[in-house]
Amino acid sequence: MAMQDVDAKETHDLIASDKVEGTKVYGIDGEHIGSIERVLIEKRSGKVSYAVLSFGGFLGIGHDHYPLPWSKLNYDESLGGYRVDVTKEQVEGAPKYDRNDDYALDAERGRGIYDYYGVPPYWI
Repeated sequence: MAMQDVDAKETHDLIASDKVEGTKVYGIDGEHIGSIERVLIEKRSGKVSYAVLSFGGFLGIGHDHYPLPWSKLNYDESLGGYRVDVTKEQVEGAPKYDRNDDYALDAERGRGIYDYYGVPPYWI
């Protein structure tokens, strides 16, 4: 079997994490909400658990971070970004973390995020 190119960034079904980071996210109304700052992967299962959305602030200063359940994102080729079935206002009311937080998402915090968005947690 030939070795795959380790620099591959995207196939029909797969995308490299560094290409996901920075991708724009659009709300149900098509409004640009923000961009994915990072993805959080469950260590044992390998499942992508959250996409951390960042927006607000000015020139990267003072923006907030909103962990979204990965299952809420759908890639929309026509937008070149992810679409979520919520509005920017709904995301603004969601659990968030400031820039210096370490994204310590324990089971209780995680449950609150998934409950807010109305989807079953990735660990169930």
